[in-house]
Amino acid sequence: QVQLVESGGGLVQPGGSLRLSCTASGLSLDYFYIGWFRQAPGKEREGVSCYSSSDGTTYYVDSVEGRFAISRDNAKNSVYLQMDNLKPEDTAQYYCAASQTVLDSSPRGMCVWPKKVVGYWGQGTQVTVSS
Repeated sequence: QVQLVESGGGLVQPGGSLRLSCTASGLSLDYFYIGWFRQAPGKEREGVSCYSSSDGTTYYVDSVEGRFAISRDNAKNSVYLQMDNLKPEDTAQYYCAASQTVLDSSPRGMCVWPKKVVGYWGQGTQVTVSS
């Protein structure tokens, strides 16, 4: 049974940091595109950062560029999202996803068209940025 399990969400003050984890079981993330997505109440799901396991290329949405960093631990079959200088507008439910084929065959393609992602999704972890 394939599972993606996210963890690391929570309540943090503006300017603070969180590190989200996504651990896969039942599959190896080798040769997968892996992405972090978020959805705030009343808004569409948005691709935040996506990563290609085959060549290590990454994509970040403009609003998080320079503040967030995606990384992978092969030994733990996990992907992480380090989030620094968090802002209230980062508040959302965060999901990780893994897919072997994505539009444009690129991390950008995975992130820009989240509705077209066909693969595996985690259950999400809540991030709330508030003072």
